[in-house]
Amino acid sequence: MKKEMIKIRQSGSAIRRSKRQALYLKSLGLGKIGAERELVADNSVLKLIEKVRHMVKVVS
Repeated sequence: MKKEMIKIRQSGSAIRRSKRQALYLKSLGLGKIGAERELVADNSVLKLIEKVRHMVKVVS
């Protein structure tokens, strides 16, 4: 069974955001604007993306 992948790109900075949101970005593997990661689209990853949706964009 092939797992569905999702590619995300950080489009906003964690500066002047809550520490919790900065930790969400770090747990997604992001840290700088323009950083990209390809992750398995499971429930936990989708919830993290939802919490920082104003700082990330789904590329594919």
